Amino acid sequence: MISRFTAFMLIIFMSPLLILTSLYIFFLDGAPIFFKQKRAGKDDTFFYIYKFRTMKKNTPDIPSDKLSSNPFYAGGNMLRKLSIDEIPQLINIVKGEMNFIGPRPALHNQDYLILKRKELNINYLNPGITGWAQINGRDKITENEKIELDHYYALNKSLKLDLKILLKTFIKVLSIKDIN
Repeated sequence: MISRFTAFMLIIFMSPLLILTSLYIFFLDGAPIFFKQKRAGKDDTFFYIYKFRTMKKNTPDIPSDKLSSNPFYAGGNMLRKLSIDEIPQLINIVKGEMNFIGPRPALHNQDYLILKRKELNINYLNPGITGWAQINGRDKITENEKIELDHYYALNKSLKLDLKILLKTFIKVLSIKDIN
């Protein structure tokens, strides 16, 4: 409940940034402003994650590290590197589909990742905007490494670990590293 309230307050507080980012996207590449994608949630459920659109229209629905060519429109890559594209996920937190911290939600078609998370009992956690795998490599690690890191988090989840993840997330975002 605290996460939902905090996310709601952040949406209000960040509304000028949300408006400016929306205008930036619209004037650079037109509509749609937001990107909606089916993702795996808690306990084998699915939900739609919200993000600012950073990729060209009609980009295939696969992980960005699997794309063969530059998928970003001019200016979209900057939004991604600064993690501004993630801000609309506050809506997912308000809806109770995500937390601030947890394993990143797998795409609906990442069957291996979804299966391994189920086998290792990671899927009982709400997915997060950031998590242990994100601060330990983000887009620069393999799917198996992500699974290992998510498993570590599931086994060691604590307030101390969450605070460590939160602090390291801010450092990673400010340093703009490990992002495709």
